[in-house]
Amino acid sequence: MKHIERQSKAIVSNGKGHYELVTLQVAPPDKGEVRVKILASGLCHTDWDSIQNWNKTFVVGHEGAGIVDAIGDDVAGLSVGDKVILNWCIPCGHCFACQQGNVHICENNSPVCGNGLCGHANDFATTLSGKAVERSFHLGTLSEYTVVKAAAIVKFTHEIPFSSASIVGCGVMTGYGSVVNAAQVKAGSTVCVIGCGGVGLNVIQAARISGARKIIAIDINQDRLDQAKAFGATHGLISINNDVDFAQMRALVNGETQGRGADYAFECTAIPALGSAPLALIRNAGVAVQVSGIEQRVDFNCELFEWDKTYINPLYGKCNPQADFPILLDLYNSGQLKLDELVSKTYSLENVANGFDDMLNGRVAKAVVVFE
Repeated sequence: MKHIERQSKAIVSNGKGHYELVTLQVAPPDKGEVRVKILASGLCHTDWDSIQNWNKTFVVGHEGAGIVDAIGDDVAGLSVGDKVILNWCIPCGHCFACQQGNVHICENNSPVCGNGLCGHANDFATTLSGKAVERSFHLGTLSEYTVVKAAAIVKFTHEIPFSSASIVGCGVMTGYGSVVNAAQVKAGSTVCVIGCGGVGLNVIQAARISGARKIIAIDINQDRLDQAKAFGATHGLISINNDVDFAQMRALVNGETQGRGADYAFECTAIPALGSAPLALIRNAGVAVQVSGIEQRVDFNCELFEWDKTYINPLYGKCNPQADFPILLDLYNSGQLKLDELVSKTYSLENVANGFDDMLNGRVAKAVVVFE
């Protein structure tokens, strides 16, 4: 069957703060590649950061789900029409990291910590006026069609709206994996979660699924704390202004933990000033997890590490897509993992600006663009 080029509406940015809706040309997939018709794409703070700071032209978006539209040569196990979730953590399978089981930090394909060159589909898969256009995180999901490496696809058969499936591939996986894969939260433990946005809510429900006895949600917004309880938080604490080293919050948490602190604490705000905050909330030999991806310099008071505390900074919840995504979808189908409830509002490509505005102003747990 001869594949044809597709016209595709898409959000393209110059990486200098500007983005616009354009019509791209999306070529048939090359060897080892798949073309996907995107049906839903989540909006993420990383998308906004890329629009502001990447300083290059690219198709925006890295959370998406849809159906297989065309398949290139040497691709096995996929058929046109298959339902798929896209994944930006594309393992090569043979580098040192992959061989160690750390496929989320692949040295060849990772757009975050590897050289990122091999994970991208061919340059001219997406063009605008004859010029090749890069796709964000190898995906570019704010587009009606995209071409990706076959390894960027996880096929599924579960019954789930595409709007809910689309968010599995970043925010849900990051929150859930930080709890289950990275921190390995134990049943009966006490967990603190700083920041109850989309990622924080997934940390909370993963802690609940893991059997945590006490889950203390911390946020500046009471509405978010109320929502956190619907996802499994047992306690809610309003964050205190000018609380240096989270000392006052530490006292409140100690009051809920027999004076010793939580077993685990997760930072989910991306606010550099809170980079050390989870250390303040955990007990001796507890585990602090920096989930949000703070990259700025953070100065630590070393007393916060006393004693035997562990501070970790996992990427993408240490995700193994082919193994983890089916688990998340099974949990959804069994009613244990809330995904529909995370999608606060949906948007079209034409009003994506409203989605970004709602996201940046904290009006939604998760904003999702849906495609007709």
